[in-house]
Amino acid sequence: MGTVRDRGSEKAPMQVLALTAMLFAVAMIFVDQTIVSIAAPSIVEELGLSSSGMQRVVNAYLLALAACFALGGRLADVLGHRRVVVAGTLLFVVSSVLCGSVPSGDFAQSWLVVFRATQGVGAALVFPAALAVVVSVVPVDKRGRALALFFVLAGALTALGPLLGGWLTSWTWRAVFWINVPVAVVALVLTARARIPVTRKRERVDAPGAVLVAGGMALNVFGIQQSSIWGWTSPATWACIVGGLLVLALFCRYELRTPEPLIKLRVFRDRAFTADTLVLFFSMLAFVPVLFFASVYAQTSLSASPHQAALYVLYFFAGFGLSAQWGGRILDKHGARPTMKLGTALACAGFALWAWKLTDLSAHDQWPYACIAGAGMGLVLSPASTDAVNRAIGASYGEVTGITQTVRNYAGALGMAVFGTLLTHVTTSRVAQTLTAEGLPEQMVPGAARGIAESVIGHPDDRAPTGDGPSATLMRNSFEAVHMDFARANQWVFYGMAIALGLAWLCTFLHPGTRVTGVTGDATEPVGTTGAGTRP
Repeated sequence: MGTVRDRGSEKAPMQVLALTAMLFAVAMIFVDQTIVSIAAPSIVEELGLSSSGMQRVVNAYLLALAACFALGGRLADVLGHRRVVVAGTLLFVVSSVLCGSVPSGDFAQSWLVVFRATQGVGAALVFPAALAVVVSVVPVDKRGRALALFFVLAGALTALGPLLGGWLTSWTWRAVFWINVPVAVVALVLTARARIPVTRKRERVDAPGAVLVAGGMALNVFGIQQSSIWGWTSPATWACIVGGLLVLALFCRYELRTPEPLIKLRVFRDRAFTADTLVLFFSMLAFVPVLFFASVYAQTSLSASPHQAALYVLYFFAGFGLSAQWGGRILDKHGARPTMKLGTALACAGFALWAWKLTDLSAHDQWPYACIAGAGMGLVLSPASTDAVNRAIGASYGEVTGITQTVRNYAGALGMAVFGTLLTHVTTSRVAQTLTAEGLPEQMVPGAARGIAESVIGHPDDRAPTGDGPSATLMRNSFEAVHMDFARANQWVFYGMAIALGLAWLCTFLHPGTRVTGVTGDATEPVGTTGAGTRP
C-alpha cells in the first residue's frame, strides 16, 4: 500500500514549535477531564438537570473518548497526522462553544449529552495524532525524555482544571467550555507554522471495526455505570455488560480476518508491547479516577473549597511531575522494565497508605502518601506509553498510539464506573447505618440514605438537607457523621486502586527487558536490543 509524503514535507519540522503546538492541542483534552466536574453543581442548578442526567453528560465525553481512539489513530495514519490534529481541534472547539451555549429548557440535557460526546470524538482524533507528531519529529534516542516532558506538562494541565474551573465558575459555568477557544486558536496557529510533514498511508479505514469497538466499549462501561441505578440484579445491567464483551470479542475475530484492520492485532505478538499495554490498563484504572475521587473527597469529607480541593490533588501531581522525567531517563538508558517495576510498586504502596489515612480527615497527614502514589505513576505511565509506541509496526505511530490510548481511556472509563459504583454502594450502606443509629424510622432509611449518598457524590459542595421537618432536622444533624461515612467509603476505592497497581506490578514481569535503540528508515523497528531476550 505504501506511504505518501505531501509536497513540501521535505522541509525539516521545527521541533520545539511542533512540540508546543501539540501540547496546546492536547491541553484542551486534559483540562476538560477535570474542569467540568467543578462546574457540575452550577450546571445542574441553572438548567434543572437531575443528578443522573448530569452523570450522563459527564459520561458522554469519557465514553466517546475511549470508544473512538483506535479510529482516531487509524485516521491519523491514513489522512496524515497534521490534518487529523487540525480536524479534531476544530471539532472539539466547535463542540465546546455549543456546550457553553446550551439553551435552558427540556432539551438542555440532550443538547449537552450530544455535544459532550462530539467533544470526546474530537479529543479522540487530536490525541493519537498529536502524540504521533511528537514521535515522528523526535529521534528515538531522545524520545523518552521528550515524551516524559510532554506527559508531565499534560498532567500539570489536568491538575490545573479544578483551579481554573473554580475561578471560571464564579463568573459563569459556561466559561469552562469557552476557555477552549483561545487555546485552540494558539494550537492551530502554531501547527500551521511548525512545518510538520504530512505522511499518509494508502489504506482504507475499517468502518465496521470502528463501529464494533466503539459499541462494545460503550455498552460495557455503560452497563457498569448504570448498575448503581438499575441494580446488579437487573437484566438490563448484565445485558449491557455481557453484550459489550461479546461485541468486543466479535471485533477481535473480525480484525483477525479483515485484510486492512482498524487494529493490527499481530502487534500483540511482541511480548514487550503486550506487557506495556497490560501495565497501562491496570495503572489507568487508578490514574483517571483518582483525580475525580480525591477532589470530591476533599470537598466533602475535608470541607474544602474547589480551590483547596485542587491544591489537595496537586500533592499527587507534585510527585508525578518530579518522577516522570526520571522515568524517561531510565527508559532511554535501561529500557522500560526497571522503571515500570519500581513505579508500580511505589504507586501500589502510596495508594494503600493514602487509603489508610483518609479517615484521619487531615490533608496534612495524607500529602506524603499522595506524593508517593503520584511519584509511582510518573515512573510508569510515560515509559510504558513510550516503549509501546516505539514498537510500532512500520511507521504506524498513529495506529499504535490509538491502541495504547484506547486501552488507557477504556481503563479510565472502566475505573470510573467500577469505583463510582463501589463508592455509591458503600456510602449508601454506611449512611443508612448512621441514620438508623440516630433514630430515623426504619421505613425512611433506604430512601434517605440513597438521597444523601447521591447528593454527596453528585454535588461535592457539602449541601446539607433543607427543611424544618423532624426527618430533615435529623439528617442535617447527622451530616457531620456523613463526612466520616464518605471517607470510609473512599477507603474502599483507594484500596481498590492499590490492588490495580499491584496487578500492574505483576504484569511488568511479562516484559522481556528488550528496548528499542534505533530505527531503519521510516519504520520504528528495533535494530538493537538489550536485556533479557529479544523481540519476537
